[in-house]
Amino acid sequence: MHNYLDFEKPISDLEAKIRDLKKIAEEDESIDTSEEISRLESRVEEAMVEIYSKLNAWQKTQVARHPQRPHFVDYAEALFTEFTPLAGDRKFAEDAAIQAGLARFRGQPVAVIGQEKGNDTKSRIKHNFGSPRPEGYRKAIRVMEMADRFGLPVITLIDTAGAYPGVGAEERGQAEAIARSTEMCLGLKVPMVSVVIGEGGSGGAIAIATGNRVYMLEHAIYSVISPEGAASILWRDSTRAKEAATNMKITAEDLKGFGIIDAIIPEPVGGAHRAPDRVIGMTGDVIASALAELSPLPGDKLRSDRRQKFLDIGRNL
Repeated sequence: MHNYLDFEKPISDLEAKIRDLKKIAEEDESIDTSEEISRLESRVEEAMVEIYSKLNAWQKTQVARHPQRPHFVDYAEALFTEFTPLAGDRKFAEDAAIQAGLARFRGQPVAVIGQEKGNDTKSRIKHNFGSPRPEGYRKAIRVMEMADRFGLPVITLIDTAGAYPGVGAEERGQAEAIARSTEMCLGLKVPMVSVVIGEGGSGGAIAIATGNRVYMLEHAIYSVISPEGAASILWRDSTRAKEAATNMKITAEDLKGFGIIDAIIPEPVGGAHRAPDRVIGMTGDVIASALAELSPLPGDKLRSDRRQKFLDIGRNL
């Protein structure tokens, strides 16, 4: 069953009528509902085009968080072969919020790192809702060090509301782990391509998103803090999250305009969750194009260009 967002009510009403008509036709074959179904399907397409052509920042936030949106595991299964996940940071424990390992991308050996939120209650608890602890970032560092040593390009897929803010995580050095992971990204002498596929929340995202090329899906968001968190700090009222989302400029269009990301990967009308295979395929094409452009460059240039890219962001803002 499709999960509808609150602004999708016109679509949900129309699709409910379509399901009712199909049920009637199944129960009584003498009733022909095909013409009415076709008419309603056309209206659904029109409604989706109209609604999704003018989404505001808060509505895009809702789409980015849609429970049926494809997650890291979906991209990993579709884009990579021979994916071998690596576990543990060799210091404390395994953190399932960050998935990392070695794979082949269209035949090319690569290192893959991403955040996984989970898609049901059990998997969400297992992956801590995609909010990594320090050991997750230290695992990412370990995989990046391995990639750098063996000359493997690094591909990262970002989808997190932010790093886990629990007491235990802070005791084990959450801020230090994020800083060292960001530092590791900046120091790589291999190509690094990052894609924000859902939420890109704060340092929890940028710790694995400091790449030579940074892309966002059309309805993804990327921000220094969640809209709810910003509203709580600014107005001490988390219900003003919609207002915060608008003021924070967190959409792909905003960030492309600021030069923070390199390009936007379009999504089908209705969001990535309505055509996940198509979105994953387009994402793979963008990654392949970026790697083809970056791979011939020498390691020192890859590193210096990456550092300059992020220094220039601050200057331009």
